[in-house]
Amino acid sequence: MALRIEQPQDGEAVGAVHRAAFGGDHGDTVARLVDALRRDDPGALSLVWEESGQVVAHIMFSRALLDAPRRLVPIVSLSPLAVAPPWQRRGIGGELIRAGLSRLDEQGVPLVFLEGDPRYYSRSGFGPAGEQGFRKPSLRIPDQGFQVVRLSAYESWMTGTFVYSDTFWAYDCVGLRES
Repeated sequence: MALRIEQPQDGEAVGAVHRAAFGGDHGDTVARLVDALRRDDPGALSLVWEESGQVVAHIMFSRALLDAPRRLVPIVSLSPLAVAPPWQRRGIGGELIRAGLSRLDEQGVPLVFLEGDPRYYSRSGFGPAGEQGFRKPSLRIPDQGFQVVRLSAYESWMTGTFVYSDTFWAYDCVGLRES
């Protein structure tokens, strides 16, 4: 097993992981979102988990903003995270999250936001963002799914509205849509 930075040759394997993990049209959309984030945010932190030479999981942390009263604050969004179905429930996703947060903390990133299951992400230190003074960028994001983790560069004045990069909006990957 190996956790490492995604390399250019991993693109197809990463897309396959997202299609398998998310399934159907949504899996295709997430795979295209990852491709677009690679182009639009060359500084994104993109990690893979490899087993026997095969990429079985992927996580991406890309640029976002916090619209704080004092100024815009560069922050990060954790999205997407996927583990291929045969490799799920083995702690791989948690390891990817912890490794990414550690690297971001070392880089001085103050906050990381996400949309996701609070039962899962709370194990990695995420908590309800709304209860911590943050506003979500879309009413389609369930309150309990809007989460944040504060890293060591966080300062108490950093409150306000979370703002996704344009790429998430272009791929309609913010909040839940009616089925």
